[in-house]
Amino acid sequence: MTDAIDRPDPQMRLGMIAMIAAMGMLPIGDAVSKILTTVASPFDVSVWRTTAQALFFLPIAILYRKRLRGGIFSGAAAASGACLAIVMLSLVSAFAVMPIATAIAIFFVEPLLLTLLSWPLLGERPGPRRFAAVAVGMIGALIVIRPNFAVFGPVALFPFLAALAYALNMIILRRATRSRSPLALQIGATFFAAMGFLLASGAGALLGRQPAALTQAEGWVWGLVAFAGVLAALTFLLITFAFSKAEASLLAPLQYLEIVGATLVGLLLFSEFPDAITWLGTAIILGSGVYVFHREKVSAG
Repeated sequence: MTDAIDRPDPQMRLGMIAMIAAMGMLPIGDAVSKILTTVASPFDVSVWRTTAQALFFLPIAILYRKRLRGGIFSGAAAASGACLAIVMLSLVSAFAVMPIATAIAIFFVEPLLLTLLSWPLLGERPGPRRFAAVAVGMIGALIVIRPNFAVFGPVALFPFLAALAYALNMIILRRATRSRSPLALQIGATFFAAMGFLLASGAGALLGRQPAALTQAEGWVWGLVAFAGVLAALTFLLITFAFSKAEASLLAPLQYLEIVGATLVGLLLFSEFPDAITWLGTAIILGSGVYVFHREKVSAG
């Protein structure tokens, strides 16, 4: 009887494995984006990567069209798509000039921003301990941002903007998934983000901007774009699957494995390694985030 109670739920274990796999894939996609910025602007790379992701989601949308509760296209999906576009462009712009691990470290203020935004937007008022954790986490973010701002300029703030957009997207997901499936919303958001990027690219071309022509790119560029699209689509599918099998409070801390992967990828591919100040700020941010997750779990219990 005791063994049956203590034995981990196989479905929960599957969810955790899926989340760990997804967190391992994200830094690889970031590295691909960084490489692509050597041949095109961050905006063009964002257009290519998001469009490729949408194309790989297309057969999934067709195959599962009868199981996507709530439909793919909706106002919530459009709002989510706008947030995802901001996240993509902001991070790719940061990756173009900053170490990947540093940009991801700043991006991890997202759970703290989500805690703050959940009060006015969802009516979920945090307690004083969570407010204190958010304040400490923001200090950690400043520790990471300040020296990088001096070196890279305003682009050091782009991961923070990405974190804000992602936190808003999480709030949209919390509301919208009450009436539609997470997969339907994710696919719709990707389609809207791709359409938005393509429209913006077309408008820029009409105004005289010369976009990087993928049709004239070398074969390895096509290969990387296709790989990035597959990787992004698979990552989001794994995350959606993970949250369908395990509780959010259990999966959320696993997201911090991304910083480990980002550090390894940056070191192996770009000879980048965060300095001591960046590690200090990162530790403060991650510690604050883990505490926030802990308090949410305690409150939910």
